[in-house]
Amino acid sequence: MRFLCFPLIVWCLIVSSSSFAQQEIRLTGIVYDFDSNEPLPGANVYWQSAPQKGVVTDLDGAFTITVPDLPAKLVVSFIGFTESIRQFNEKDIEKDVKFYLKAEDLSLEEIIIQERRPDQNVKSLDMGKSVVPIQTIKNIPALFGEVDLLRSLQLLPGVQTAGEGTTGLFVRGGSADQNLIQLDGAPIYNPSHFFGFFSVFNPDALEGVEFYKGNIPATLGGRLSSVIDVSLKEGNYQKVRGEGGIGTISSRLTVDGPLLNENSSFVISGRRTYADVFLRLSQDENINNNSLYFYDLSGKFTFKLGEKDKLSLSSYYGSDFLGLSEQFGFGWDNWVSSITWNRNINERTFFDLNAYHSYYRYNLSFNDEDNGFLWDNVLSETGLRAEWSFLPNDKTQFNWGVHTQYFHFAPISLEPSEGSAIEPINTNPRNGWQNNLFVSAAHDFTARLRIEAGLRWGIYNRVGKGVSYVYEGDIPEPQAPILDTLNFNAFENMKFYQGLEPRFSMRYLLKDDLSIKAAYNRTFQYIQVATNNSAGLPLDRWVPADAFIPPIRADQVSIGLFKNLDRDKWEISTELYYKDFKNLVDLRQGASVIFTDNIETELLTGNGYAYGAEFLLRRNVGKTTGWLSYTYSRTWRRIEGISDDRWYNPRFDRPHDLTLVLNHEFNKSWSAGMTFIYTTGQAVTFPIGSYEIDNQRLPLYGNQRNADRFPDYHRMDASVTWKGTDKGRKWRGSWNLSIYNLYGRKNPFAYQFSDIINDEINFDPSGGQEIVTRRPGVVMTYLFTFLPALTYNFEF
Repeated sequence: MRFLCFPLIVWCLIVSSSSFAQQEIRLTGIVYDFDSNEPLPGANVYWQSAPQKGVVTDLDGAFTITVPDLPAKLVVSFIGFTESIRQFNEKDIEKDVKFYLKAEDLSLEEIIIQERRPDQNVKSLDMGKSVVPIQTIKNIPALFGEVDLLRSLQLLPGVQTAGEGTTGLFVRGGSADQNLIQLDGAPIYNPSHFFGFFSVFNPDALEGVEFYKGNIPATLGGRLSSVIDVSLKEGNYQKVRGEGGIGTISSRLTVDGPLLNENSSFVISGRRTYADVFLRLSQDENINNNSLYFYDLSGKFTFKLGEKDKLSLSSYYGSDFLGLSEQFGFGWDNWVSSITWNRNINERTFFDLNAYHSYYRYNLSFNDEDNGFLWDNVLSETGLRAEWSFLPNDKTQFNWGVHTQYFHFAPISLEPSEGSAIEPINTNPRNGWQNNLFVSAAHDFTARLRIEAGLRWGIYNRVGKGVSYVYEGDIPEPQAPILDTLNFNAFENMKFYQGLEPRFSMRYLLKDDLSIKAAYNRTFQYIQVATNNSAGLPLDRWVPADAFIPPIRADQVSIGLFKNLDRDKWEISTELYYKDFKNLVDLRQGASVIFTDNIETELLTGNGYAYGAEFLLRRNVGKTTGWLSYTYSRTWRRIEGISDDRWYNPRFDRPHDLTLVLNHEFNKSWSAGMTFIYTTGQAVTFPIGSYEIDNQRLPLYGNQRNADRFPDYHRMDASVTWKGTDKGRKWRGSWNLSIYNLYGRKNPFAYQFSDIINDEINFDPSGGQEIVTRRPGVVMTYLFTFLPALTYNFEF
């Protein structure tokens, strides 16, 4: 630990000494949208005499820039808005300034697909990072016409999908639980609706999303593979406005405006599907008694407490339920809340404090006289995060802070119905307490070289209340006898882990429009999902690290070239990465983790690695915008006791992944979008034969895991949007027609290996029909072919 900390301390001293060598005068301010009075993130701010030394406003529209010799003219610009130029004298820089930019009537050549500096991909330290504007997400053709954040991220290089229609993400060889998905700083443990077909994020309520898959900064941690940082938008401080849509299976509405006065605002957003309404219209009692719905509600309240302080309260609640008649019920609920305090201590120092609570509950019920039961489980995380930022000049930045987390995994409860033959099950709770310290520093050593170094230290305790089992030979196996049971009181330490996570990145400008970047990240993850499925199901069992389940660790090295063409209208980049995994878990053959309290007996631990090459070509400006991406990647694991102890591929290993996204503006009223996806089929295990039990033939599986593959997956989606004229109108509407799977490709979702009787796939033996023929067969299930959807969107 001393060895790793010492270089970082020396690094900080070197940077700080160069930073304070000269005392610079700095100007701070905020850039607003004139019409909505909302901050404008990504606006360019620079002195007219030195445009190459400009800065970009942050998510709050704020900026800090070094002042040259006065008088001087400051230029503030943002694509789609009228440029503002203001002259400053010495008396004008004593306090914060505000700029209000007016929207201009865009020509077709000024359409953009991202809110950032045109040359940011070349000149910033960002590597393996994507900032996806919400408007871009809304322009992508969608399943059932439902615009979806997570499904849009699947179109980026280095991101694999779980399968047809699902929102699960597999980033650079990592499983779905290795992604930290957070909303205003609060983690979301199940970010899906409708069994993974839609994500929990209503795009109308979002400000933006930052997606890290490579160079994860030291300020973020807790997961191995990626961070998806989603923020709810602030309300309008001047007037009430709204937007929403009426779609094929759901409708949504978002309203925002001033709350108490011009220094406070609110946003309220709701969405609900009405599939259950259509079910009730059926004349068939077996259908109209079913329930199938999801809904969510989110809100954010923001208060400006003066020129330097801002307080935000945000909350999200979502619920899903599937009920078949009155016999079967399956549902889950997400509820996350956070409070954030932002303070500008002075023109160089900033402080952010975030407190949050995330709650996830899921249950399963079965009403039957003989085997009825109710299965229920809850998990939650409560956290507090404080971060300080110090910018001594426009070349240097320091960040440091602390993050504490408390995990609570409630006991699993299986309560039999009255008269049921099922035995009740109650497991023990599992709790974890994690504290993190982090520090980082970034500095421009020359005009071409910028380096950032950071260190994150995670301190984890598995704590009571809980129990720990003592096994014979200290080896937890399914048949191993339990020698003793150790009981621990609340917050009593049960197991301790700690890990240092160094982070390093650099950018070197070969030319003004060409740079090379490199990064190294080490990350630890102290909680994970015990599963071998690839879809990220609502019933997945989360488990914290303990005496038998060590934390997983990943080391990633990446290098890339970034180039801009035709005055920043085009971006082209190539990234190579290698990732090494330690202490990965997978399930034993035939394992069951839903009802057991001895979950460690069902798991095996081993190592893995992943590598890949990512290519991206993107056009940002013009009538036609979009991107083309290609990824070649491989993922391998080796765990003793699985696949004859040989290297094998997890299900989400897909070597080839090609994506094309296009959007075209014909005129102010008509636009169109198209996406095309091609990937290698997912790795699976097919049976090597069959055997008979009680006159029923069952598939026989070999020892090799995931040695086979589904056929390659490909699909094209398209959409057309018509917008009504909005000049002088308070109500503005648009229609969107989207087609999912334009050419009707039957992509396999699952295969079933069973007997085909009398050449009928769904033969009913209870019908009394004579069995003439019986042969082994393979039945492919696919979900969607040609699927149109119509959505009406509106603003007021």
